[in-house]
Amino acid sequence: MKKLHPLSIAVRSISRSVNVGLLFFIAGVFASPGGAGGTLVSVGGMVLLGIVVAVVYEVAYYERFRYELTADTFDVASGVLARRDREVPLRRIQNVDVRQPVLSRLFGLAAVHIETAGGGQTEVSLQYVEEEEARRLRRQLRRGAQAEGDEDDESVASEARDADDEDEEELLFEIQPRELAILSVFTIDPGASLLGGIALSFLSGFDPTTLIPADLVDGLPGAEGGLVALAWLVVLFLLAAWAVSAVLTFNRYYGFRLTRVGDELYYERGLVQRYSGTIPLEKVQTLTITERVPFRWFGYGALAVETAGYAPGQGSRGTESAIPLAGYDRVVGLARSIEPFGEVDLEEPPKRSRERYGVRYLLVVGALVAGAYLVTTVTVLERWYLPAVLLVLVPVAAHLKWRNRGHQLGDRYFLARTGFWRRTTKVVPYYRVQAVVHTQSIFQRRRRLASVTADTASSASLLGRAATAYDVDADSGLEMQLEIEERLQERLRARKRERTVGEWFQHDLSNDEPAGDDSV
Repeated sequence: MKKLHPLSIAVRSISRSVNVGLLFFIAGVFASPGGAGGTLVSVGGMVLLGIVVAVVYEVAYYERFRYELTADTFDVASGVLARRDREVPLRRIQNVDVRQPVLSRLFGLAAVHIETAGGGQTEVSLQYVEEEEARRLRRQLRRGAQAEGDEDDESVASEARDADDEDEEELLFEIQPRELAILSVFTIDPGASLLGGIALSFLSGFDPTTLIPADLVDGLPGAEGGLVALAWLVVLFLLAAWAVSAVLTFNRYYGFRLTRVGDELYYERGLVQRYSGTIPLEKVQTLTITERVPFRWFGYGALAVETAGYAPGQGSRGTESAIPLAGYDRVVGLARSIEPFGEVDLEEPPKRSRERYGVRYLLVVGALVAGAYLVTTVTVLERWYLPAVLLVLVPVAAHLKWRNRGHQLGDRYFLARTGFWRRTTKVVPYYRVQAVVHTQSIFQRRRRLASVTADTASSASLLGRAATAYDVDADSGLEMQLEIEERLQERLRARKRERTVGEWFQHDLSNDEPAGDDSV
């Protein structure tokens, strides 16, 4: 069995020493004699003890950690205080990710994280091995299940894995500097708001009033001056969040590359922390083509790939980007290379659904006007009716929502589109459909509308982001549900016949011995 790289002790020790040293520092302060805070010697001694404990633990961890790749399992033995032996069947391995934090990259090391089918957490982590070893393990672990079917012959499995290492790597996509810049500038990262607020707090010395220019509120009444000051702080907060978001996005997608080897896609990205992983094509459930505003205005789009139960690179919390940003035609071309779904010719919802959207937006504007009126009863502000100007946008918003929804029942694929600000087109192979759901809300029933959802085994379906044809005619929706179910069964039978023919063909080849030269 193999061991981790010896330098992994140093990498893990530095990381663990920070955490343990801080814990012992706090303990030293409270445990110091005199009750008035620790002396330099006592606190320093506790910190040093914590660092020694961390290093000793990591040395023991290294000595007791072993791993081995066999013909059908990946075996790991670990544990410092409690011994743990694991045998992970290769057929259950769903994804293998390789991560390189800054410290490990300095030593030429990488961490290998192995995910298994049915689990949302990492099953096995190797921290750390050489970069070349990490790449070898990623390739062989993902391909091991294919070699496993050869009658448990370890030599055959080893030859299959070695042959796979020689497969030519085809570059499918590499993000360009212009694309990375546009992506960074116009992407809003969810975690940027918190980090932007923290940055502003430090800049203001935890006193937001220092960020308000005196000239901005001079001469204004107290209430109006307070609102102007609040608006100014909101603008500063949004600017800080935008700047942090741009930095985070740039760091995340720097050097993004997508390659293909055999039946798998390999991606790598990241500036500070280098990250790479696999997208197994045989486990693809849904393709999602995304066109966000303002990217769509300039002809850009993105492609995401959803796999069964686990989203590579996101720890089952989302979907991994196959292309974060590129020209729309280029995105569609790559999507068709994964699933050849043909031309996109979507059927729009009935026009009466547009009326439903208009009523919905009218209610929203009414709620805003009512809220503004309530605010005027407790402040000196007037013009509570100003939100009513949004009424002129209601027809436009309803029309745009209607125009950006549609569906298509192809021979082999179900397509569904929705969204204006973030328009998504989902492509679902029929044989991946797990269930077809026909739903009607109380408001849809009044206008004889319904929604039809094609659920798959991807994590996006579990989060309510499955492919859905919204607001179709109720009767047509029932017919659509039956048609998807019928085509699902047709595709399953067709795939079964294809596999059977393939197995017979392989069996005939294996039994077809060349005729000997026995004649004289």
